[in-house]
Amino acid sequence: MTRLTRPDLDALPAYVAGRTVPGAIKLASNEVPYGPLPGVVEAVTASISGAHRYPDPGATALRTALSERLGVDADRIATGCGSVALTEHLFRVTCLPGDEAVYAWRSFEAYPIIAATTAATSVRVPNTATHAHDLRAMAAAITDRTRLVIVCNPNNPTGTACRRAELDAFLDAVPPTVMVALDEAYREFVTDPDVPDGLEVYGDRPNVVVLRTLSKAWGLAGLRIGYLVGSPEVAAAVRKVVTPFSTSATAQAAAVAALRASDEMQRRVDLITAERERVVEAVRKVYPDVPDTQSNFFWLPLGDAAVDFAAKCEESGVIVRAFAGDGVRVTISSPGENDAFLDCL
Repeated sequence: MTRLTRPDLDALPAYVAGRTVPGAIKLASNEVPYGPLPGVVEAVTASISGAHRYPDPGATALRTALSERLGVDADRIATGCGSVALTEHLFRVTCLPGDEAVYAWRSFEAYPIIAATTAATSVRVPNTATHAHDLRAMAAAITDRTRLVIVCNPNNPTGTACRRAELDAFLDAVPPTVMVALDEAYREFVTDPDVPDGLEVYGDRPNVVVLRTLSKAWGLAGLRIGYLVGSPEVAAAVRKVVTPFSTSATAQAAAVAALRASDEMQRRVDLITAERERVVEAVRKVYPDVPDTQSNFFWLPLGDAAVDFAAKCEESGVIVRAFAGDGVRVTISSPGENDAFLDCL
């Protein structure tokens, strides 16, 4: 039988999402536990009456709202179906077949999948012994074939974050011909003042783009909205390769409504970060090797015991995310759900 698909994809692992088990507590997908922000349900309901029409392909109202919130021109913004989709679009506009993309490992598991499907060559740089990005090693891994470097800050799944001095030195070492994507999907949960806001600090660098999402702190995981901020030229190139009409009118309306509720978003984030401090302190009494986290999850570096640990948690009605051979990622949730995990531990 004639093969109709690419043979190299046989070895490519499928993306694995956090599992949902009916009746169990889900701490596997870094979702916030508090429901949609005020105004979102109403905006979604109102948008349905226009469901027979195509959405605005340029997401004009959303880009305007983001422009006002971020203090950047709208022509520097591209929106898409979550920041993961924008990462894929960024690969498309930077990498030709055989070009290299450098990123830390372990990091977001979509990176190697996206690289392979866009025919780029992945260059994985091991994390440090403290589960953080090794930025010096990442800079050293750049060659004349490198077109893109991704810095996940805070890093998913380890929660660790790069600080200002090391990021300054790293970006100064990257050639201006190489794009650097600062993946800041969890930026809202950062409380360490030494972890820089990529847009504020590095937004004027033409080879830096910042990726963010409304799935996490903004509570829109089920509607898939992300955005990218870069130079006007980069943002325009990304908007060219975005699948037409891929961001629904409902998602756009929900995102605009959510952005109007920024005070409530921050109140909820403050609850999560307070719980993060409490839970991590309790976990370290049992397992001291948990690294510092600046996200809404923490990392248990359990190595080969990761899968068994997650299975034991599931037996107790708590779903966590195991990364076989490496560790377990646990989402910070409401106090009651967090206590259920601590009971498992």
